[in-house]
Amino acid sequence: MPYRWSEDEAGTVRLRLWPYRSLPRRGFVAFIGVTAGFLAVPLLAVLGSKILWALLPFLLATIWAIWFALSRSYRSGEVLEELTLSAERITLTHRAPRSDPLIWETNAYWVQPMLHPTGGRVPDYLTLRGGPREVEIGAFLTPEERRALFRELLQHLAEHRHSDPGAQA
Repeated sequence: MPYRWSEDEAGTVRLRLWPYRSLPRRGFVAFIGVTAGFLAVPLLAVLGSKILWALLPFLLATIWAIWFALSRSYRSGEVLEELTLSAERITLTHRAPRSDPLIWETNAYWVQPMLHPTGGRVPDYLTLRGGPREVEIGAFLTPEERRALFRELLQHLAEHRHSDPGAQA
């Protein structure tokens, strides 16, 4: 799962979410290298001729275009969401590349996770409702991951409410 729960000594629960990466950075470098190697094989037949210089710019442009497209995909996927559940507050911070973080904070006792099977931006759209606002969480996760996260959020919030000595009944 592209998210991780943790808890510190003070009882603050943290959830970190990130988009799934099917191609890690090491694989990215290997893919570019292998692609460059395969594109260089036809050049062996034309070494020493003028055709080499005619083909070379197109092959280099192809390698650059692949590198550029994969790099852009990596930058767009550098989204990070962090949910912090403390004794009194719940905070959701959404960090996207090249933009200021979006922060939502409210009283933890009244927060309610909502799973919208239809009608959201994505199937099984997951939101947190608390106070006057409703915010999305994990929109980049798969529907199965959002359903699993929904159950885990319900469990963590229920445990938090029962363990909080100042919680209202």
